Amino acid sequence: MTNYSLRKFSFVFITLLLLAIQLKAVGGFTIYDLFKLKQSGDVVFSPDGKSAAYLLTVPRPFTDDPGSDYSILNLLDLSNNKVTVLIDGKINISSLHWNGSSEKIFFLSALDGEKSRGVYSYDLKTNDYTRLTASGIDVNLYKVSRDGIILAYSSVGIKEPSSKLVKMGFNQEIFEEKENHINLYLYNLKTKTTSQLTREISVFDFSLSNDSRKIAAAVAPENLTDHSYMFKRIIEIDVESGAVQQLVDNPGKLGEFIYSPDDKHLAFVSAADTNDSVAGSLFIAESGKFNKFKTLRSYSKEFLGSVTNIDWFDAVTVLFSAEEGVNTTLSKQIIGEVSREIIIKGDDHIFSGFSRYEENFIFSANTDKYPNEIHFYDGNVISRLTNHNEWLKNINLAKQVKIEYTAKDGLEIEAVLIYPLDYTEGQKYPLITYVHGGPESAELDGWRTSYSRWGQFAASAGYFVFMPNYRASAGRGYEFSLMGLGDLAGKEFDDILDGVDYLIDKGYIDKNRVGIGGGSYGGYFSAWAATKHSEKFAAAISFVGVSNQISKRYTTDIPWEDYYVHWGIWTHDNPLLIYDRSPVKYARNSKTPTLILHGTADPRVHPSQSLELYRSLKMHGKAPVRLVWYPGEGHGNRKNPARLDFALRTMAWFDYYLKGTNPENSMPESEITYDLKLLGID
Repeated sequence: MTNYSLRKFSFVFITLLLLAIQLKAVGGFTIYDLFKLKQSGDVVFSPDGKSAAYLLTVPRPFTDDPGSDYSILNLLDLSNNKVTVLIDGKINISSLHWNGSSEKIFFLSALDGEKSRGVYSYDLKTNDYTRLTASGIDVNLYKVSRDGIILAYSSVGIKEPSSKLVKMGFNQEIFEEKENHINLYLYNLKTKTTSQLTREISVFDFSLSNDSRKIAAAVAPENLTDHSYMFKRIIEIDVESGAVQQLVDNPGKLGEFIYSPDDKHLAFVSAADTNDSVAGSLFIAESGKFNKFKTLRSYSKEFLGSVTNIDWFDAVTVLFSAEEGVNTTLSKQIIGEVSREIIIKGDDHIFSGFSRYEENFIFSANTDKYPNEIHFYDGNVISRLTNHNEWLKNINLAKQVKIEYTAKDGLEIEAVLIYPLDYTEGQKYPLITYVHGGPESAELDGWRTSYSRWGQFAASAGYFVFMPNYRASAGRGYEFSLMGLGDLAGKEFDDILDGVDYLIDKGYIDKNRVGIGGGSYGGYFSAWAATKHSEKFAAAISFVGVSNQISKRYTTDIPWEDYYVHWGIWTHDNPLLIYDRSPVKYARNSKTPTLILHGTADPRVHPSQSLELYRSLKMHGKAPVRLVWYPGEGHGNRKNPARLDFALRTMAWFDYYLKGTNPENSMPESEITYDLKLLGID
């Protein structure tokens, strides 16, 4: 061999060796990686189309006081994609709007030590911000007029200060009687004067007309969660006179609504009827007169999807984004036309909200390769404008696909499936079945990894992760959403069993190593799996889940929603059926090790539901059970320490029962070992 050939061989060998070492060093996504992710949120075009304001969620360090992530305000120059941070720090910002001259950005926050959340404006000329609403007033929602003079906002007003008696310990609470109404106010930014528009009703949402003369408002008799779910109706308020008339007698759940550019119409998203669990149908009403809902046409019956966000393209054309199966779309709908025009068929990008300038669109979107980033659509292609997680390029991500299978009764079911990172064809793997909540939600084919959705970090640990959109899920139209009414854990749960069997038949899964987990309705289904169908599941995780449908119905903060869109009957109408769909009834059958987790301040599914499940399994089950409380957390964990604990603890549970060979009736250690270095603690 010549010296040249030897040198060439040595160079190639060393290059390949370095490449092999580098590839070996690149690992999969881990639980701790979750707490490094930055994600874009609300994004809005400036009126001149030259820039966009957007929010960025950034991880809260574990060395800070416990809490959720921070959100900061960024400005994106669309001529060069340069990002400028306008306001950052240990803050939370939401709800972005521009003034008409593109010189100011409005937002909600509580800055500089303020205790209440108010409306601020950021002046791009002076690079400074000003609080516009009074200190001590918590603002729920706000809208700014096109001329930037009128600020409409909703609030419960200034709360009464604590009395001396309260400080002495006389702090009794009268349940559901002292909830102040959410009132609507107008603030004139020129004259600095405020007027109150509503009383004795609660305003949960509203839309300001373009000429600032009218306000459409979603109102309910009381400021209660159940009322915000089921009893909002659309009224129209004349700003000058204060006169009120009902605009639409919409039934059940209500979504977004917005005036047309000429203020002659109001587009809104609503449930199709009282029993529809998804506010996902598009309707268009005439402004200035009463519109009987039954005479309004649903513009969503031409496709099997759920509308998520709306805007107007022109005075006769509505824009709407929608979930369709496991994908998202953006469409145009002309008033009176039968068919829509699909603008974006987002097979590779998952998005919901959007902002428009002329024919261009900007939105936050995610894929199976990265979480939400800012994207731009110019009428032809979708371009990614930001990359806030460059470190992800050094992470190996597992394969993710959409799958379809046929349920026993012939219904086609869609799901998202993530392969093990080290997948080898012909080998059988353990399975984690993730069940989404609702059931009026859906798993989409984008970024599917969060603290309570195991996704990529479970795939890195050698699991298949199966995420089915069982019947009654969103994204498949009105009729699909009704398929669970009065049949909780019936055919909708059979869809999950059929999906697991489908994967077993494909040769992917070891049938003896199938786990299941989820939160809320997913927690209910996991408890149902561990009891009624225990023979199918080797491990279960129930998070903020229902265990006893009888006791749940009168301890939740949404009993009317439960009645209208889930059961259709009261317990006294058929108590045997209600109890029959309760996991506690079948606790004696359980041979599935079950981990139960719940926030102690959960108003939706009372913590007693998890206590009932624990007691019934402890007394009558034949497998290990553990109950974990998260103090102060609600219907899901908000603070990062509780989120990290959940992710580590649940994966340890799955690993113990789906991977290991352990003594009978043993459990993994109850104490979790945290990597202090990764938490930033010396």
